[in-house]
Parts: sequence; structure tokens; C-alpha cells
Amino acid sequence: MTDLALSIPDLSGKFAVVTGSNSGLGLGVTRRLSTAGADVVMAIRNRAKGEAAIAEIRAQVPDAKLTIKNLDLSSLASVAALGEELNSEGRPIDILVNNAGVMQPPQRDTTADGFELQFGSNHLGHFALTAHLLPLLRAADNPRVVSLSSLAARFGRINFDDPNFERTYSANLSYGQSKIATLMFALELDRLSRRLGWGLMSNAAHPGLCKTNLQLSGPSHGHEKPTAMTRFYQFSWRYMPFMWQEVDDGILPVLYAAVDPKAHGAEFYGPRGFQELAGGGVTEAKITDRAANTEDCRRLWQLSEQLTGVSYPTN
Repeated sequence: MTDLALSIPDLSGKFAVVTGSNSGLGLGVTRRLSTAGADVVMAIRNRAKGEAAIAEIRAQVPDAKLTIKNLDLSSLASVAALGEELNSEGRPIDILVNNAGVMQPPQRDTTADGFELQFGSNHLGHFALTAHLLPLLRAADNPRVVSLSSLAARFGRINFDDPNFERTYSANLSYGQSKIATLMFALELDRLSRRLGWGLMSNAAHPGLCKTNLQLSGPSHGHEKPTAMTRFYQFSWRYMPFMWQEVDDGILPVLYAAVDPKAHGAEFYGPRGFQELAGGGVTEAKITDRAANTEDCRRLWQLSEQLTGVSYPTN
């Protein structure tokens, strides 16, 4: 397993957008980017939580350049509104980190546009957002798009016949689908950029098993009491801590993908430890044959354009 040493260059003057940046991995990535001098847009749903996150970061990085912008990835209207706002401001985007996500809600829920919540938020929302921000990305020098996948991508598969799980819902299968879709999107975006000369690097990363509120909020979605899945995560955190890593370690593959000069497009980065579960470092993560299938990547791309009504340029 290759050990990839992370190097974060001076990011002064760079402009980054990080979704879901008020907690967990997004907050950790935002802190490290702003520490290195980047201006960071925190694209989030809850302004109060965003203000608290800014206060937390500025307690360590007093001159952190942070701005809150409203984004609800479960609403294509909200995604389009953020795209319009940033395009009207006109500043080229150097780094886009598609981080925000929903994980394993026990009952099927839908987005504002009627998509299954995980597929709609984790994949389709980011697919549409990247398309809206593409002019600003292409205007930057050597821009990067990093999409957050998961170990769940290993068992994920695209249910082309029923992508929104309308017939039979499974929290785990739907989550796996959303995360392999995220990885496939990253690979196909890089292929398109190379073919069409966009000058954009697209790659993906995953944090292994990382302790964040995602494992608690997702499986308890819509429930007042902790579900069995939530209790399992809490149990394993307490009694099997060796399986898990903290946020400061979980963000290392994301940072490598986003800013390290040695990172490549169409790559997948994860923790260097056993089975990419943890380890506190970075390595090239396994891309399954299903994720690497170029025909299925193109098919997913076409489906995503059809469902979102958002088209990418062909030149």
C-alpha cells in the first residue's frame, strides 16, 4: 500500500467552496484550507451553525477568510440559486469540495424534487452544483473538484431500473448507490475535462471509518430515539475505537485530493491503514470494476442530466 505524504501549499489568494462545512469532515477541511490562506465559502443549510463554526475556526485562525452561502442540496432550486449568486460575483473557483451528505435514513425520504434523499442529495445535488459552477472553475488556473465518496462505494451499484428506490427501499443499498455514483461522477468529470480541454482536475476521496455526526444524524433521521444503526455506531466507537479515526485524520485524503501538488485526476484517495478503514495517512484507494465501468459512468451521467435538467457543455 502506497504511503502518500500530504503537502499543503500556501493557498493565499485561492478561492474554495466546501459543501456541508459547518461540521464533521467539511468543518475540518475548511479549517485546514483557511489555515493555509484560502478564502472559503461555506455552502450550508443552517446559518446559525455556520456562524458557530466560523467562531470555532477563528479561535484558532483569527484571520480566516470565511463566508457563509445558503445551500440545500436536496433542492435543485437552492443549488441553482447558489450557482447564480456565485456566478454573478464572478470570482474563479480554484477548489470545489463536494462534501455534504446524508447517510442511511431508516425510512425512505425524498428531496424537494422527489428524488430518494441519499441519491438526490449526495449525488444529484452535487452533480447539478458542479455544472452551475463550471464556468467559474474553468476560469481558474488548475482548478480541482473533489467528490466525497465512501467505503460504501465498494458494495454500491447503480440501480438503473429504479434509482430512487421507489419499489423497495434499503437504507444501506441506497447509501451505497449514492456513494458509488459520487465516485463515478468524479471519474467521468475528469474524463470529460481531459477530452474537452477544460483544464479541470476531478478526483474523489473517502475518510475510511471516521467519527462524525453523519453516523448519528442519518440513521436517526425522523426518529426521536436512537435507531439500532445509531446505537451500533455508538457502541463501536466506545468498544472498538481501533476501527475508527478522528476527523483530523479522516480529512487527510480529502486534503490530498484537493491541494497536494502530487494528486492526480480520476484517482480515489483514502486512509492508508488496513482495508482503508483508518491509519492516519493517505493512499490510493481501491476503485471497483463497477465504478470504473466507463459505459455505466456515461449512462449515469446521462441519467443525472435527465433527472436534474442540468446539462454540461460539450466543448
